[in-house]
Amino acid sequence: MTKKRPKGIEKYTAPAGGWGALKAVAETLARQQVIAQGAATLLKANQPEGFDCPGCAWPDPKHTSSFEFCENGAKAITWESTAKRAGPDFFAAHTVAELWQWNDHQLEDQGRLTHPLVYDHASDRYLPIGWEEAFALIGAELRKLPDPDMAEFYTSGRASNEAAFLFQLFVRAYGTNNFPDCSNMCHEATSVGLPHSIGVGKGTVTLEDFDHADAIFSFGHNPGTNHPRMMTTLHDAARRGVPIVVFNPLKERALEKFAAPQNPVEMATMSSTPIASAYHQLRTGGDLAALKGLMKRIFERDDADIAAGGKGFLDREFIEAHTIGLEALKADIAKTEWTSILKRSGLTLEALDSAVDVYLNARNVILCYGMGITQHSHGTANVQQLANFLMLRGNIGRRGAGICPLRGHSNVQGDRTVGITEIPNKALLDGMEKAFSFRPPEEKGHNAIEAIEAIIEGRSKALVCLGGNLAVAISDPEATFEGMRKLDLAVHLATKPNRSHLLIARNSIILPVLGRTDQDIQKTGPQSVTVEDSMSMVHASRGFLKPPGDELRSEPAIIAGIAKATLGAKYDIDWDGMVADYNRIREKIEVVFPDFHDFNTRVRKPGGFRLTVAASDRQWRTPSGKAQFLIAPGLEEDPRLADADTLVLTTLRSHDQYNTTIYSLDDRYRGVFGRRDVIFMNSGDLSARGLADGDKVDIESVAETGSRAVKGFTAVAYDIPVGSIAGYYPEMNRVIALGDYDRRSGTPAYKGVPVKVQKSA
Repeated sequence: MTKKRPKGIEKYTAPAGGWGALKAVAETLARQQVIAQGAATLLKANQPEGFDCPGCAWPDPKHTSSFEFCENGAKAITWESTAKRAGPDFFAAHTVAELWQWNDHQLEDQGRLTHPLVYDHASDRYLPIGWEEAFALIGAELRKLPDPDMAEFYTSGRASNEAAFLFQLFVRAYGTNNFPDCSNMCHEATSVGLPHSIGVGKGTVTLEDFDHADAIFSFGHNPGTNHPRMMTTLHDAARRGVPIVVFNPLKERALEKFAAPQNPVEMATMSSTPIASAYHQLRTGGDLAALKGLMKRIFERDDADIAAGGKGFLDREFIEAHTIGLEALKADIAKTEWTSILKRSGLTLEALDSAVDVYLNARNVILCYGMGITQHSHGTANVQQLANFLMLRGNIGRRGAGICPLRGHSNVQGDRTVGITEIPNKALLDGMEKAFSFRPPEEKGHNAIEAIEAIIEGRSKALVCLGGNLAVAISDPEATFEGMRKLDLAVHLATKPNRSHLLIARNSIILPVLGRTDQDIQKTGPQSVTVEDSMSMVHASRGFLKPPGDELRSEPAIIAGIAKATLGAKYDIDWDGMVADYNRIREKIEVVFPDFHDFNTRVRKPGGFRLTVAASDRQWRTPSGKAQFLIAPGLEEDPRLADADTLVLTTLRSHDQYNTTIYSLDDRYRGVFGRRDVIFMNSGDLSARGLADGDKVDIESVAETGSRAVKGFTAVAYDIPVGSIAGYYPEMNRVIALGDYDRRSGTPAYKGVPVKVQKSA
């Protein structure tokens, strides 16, 4: 007799994509009440004269496809272009205290914001406010602060280049470099780690490189949910016979098998294509050990081949001409014991050997990775070991090879490129002075963790958010919520209501913005914005839908309004002129950042243009002028894991989720429906604790300070390595201490949290 599974837990056997994806798109259109309009909107996604999808940052195939959207991209698009509205009537009907009791899905599902709003303490409601009155209030509060460093300015990765550039211009003119942004919480380890390794904090590959790869290695990511258009690329590679070697604690359906909705044969025959040629389920946090194991085996084989009279397996010509540090790396790897590598990684020597076979037999290798690599207490070290692994055989800076960080939001990389950084370098400061005749402050500002710490401690009193849901996205939400309620000013530029808006400061303001799908008309006519994808391609995006209301304004227009109200005539910046014609913003961008030369001309070409990535051409902008093999001592040992009863928690997105946005309570590929209060556990770990599939459990962090726990979650027996458990983000943020982060990059350790699990009382 088959044991009954917990409520809402089913076995899902279908492939990723296919008819399941098309059905999900149809249901999404219906839920957002845009069946006819939504279908037409999807056909303009990622097209030369259309808009860039507000979802992931995977590049488009030269913007020439007539059908260039995916299931989760469709969710993002229809979520934004919904017919639902959250206008003044909605807020008049609900107090903030009432809305606080709603879940995050219910809050955003109310629809698009239509009017600027200000919180009224007497009625506990948001009320309409005029734009100029809102700007004046914000400006007065910012001017009132004794020190500009007492304000924090957060940026979401979906902001356009133009909006992000104006935002950093305003903030630097105001006098601070406090730029917490979503990069700090995802790929900051890439931005910090790769420049030391190869001289640039970006990937080195183009989309066309995948056509020439002989093998693809995949670490710590789930493309079917988080960057689904990548599945077309992986699907094509797999069908060409390219080995795809995956290292990931959970078996994600899209990396197992995928049915391409654009493939008529697969759709007609209900068939699919296997994606991973090998799937290595390493323990959570075991990436560094696995990478050291791979490199140790390569060195051993190389030494043996040379001893036997062969040429070895390293690319010695590349190493000699382009790198430094190999001998130090070899020494570190040599003293790392196999017993430690195998125990920490959770992999067998045979598994590592099989991966090395693939690597050594491939001329050109691309390595892709996601936040399963970066969101650890040693995330920067993880990234640098990936670079080491590739450089051993010269797999950076040639066709069909390179490193591919998988960015999340559609312009998170572009925001950083145009100046959203808390650490301004000399080139940025010089460029700003050249373009605007003032020199911004040089002092390092706050990243996301530092900003929240300053807010909690009362050192920062104002927060302006260019999109996003910062309070829910960051770790340790209980402490974060308490701190944000002590602010003097909280301003949110947003398309929809979310929980961060309900953390009421002395002055709380919500400003409704145009989305990617909305037509943006300024004084000189319709405007386009630009975005940068994961492979450094910059292209235009032009919305075409009628905005949800006459009161909405574009992000550049709102930023300019706040800037004028705050700065007055300071520095004589032509805010109105730049908002009237976004070409003028782009002209200023190319003055500050010469890589954007001829910006307005080049971005009008179909597909846009690629920014310079020096490492792609084997130009190494490191202090040594060469690519650098870097050491990561040890195997990311956490003393808290010495207790055998301690497990390592990794946080996950569900398939119906994008960052903190919850589209529904389903997670189809993992077989979870109608709920999110689950924790995935190995059956052996359940038994060792006297637990069974379906039991209610409490998950408590093993933190250095304080006690953090979630209670009453349902344990679900799942195919996950012993010692590892997984739960949904952001619910599991409650067990992550603010102090659990990578000290080099500031990235929270969402993917490596020591916890204990016990049966609920």
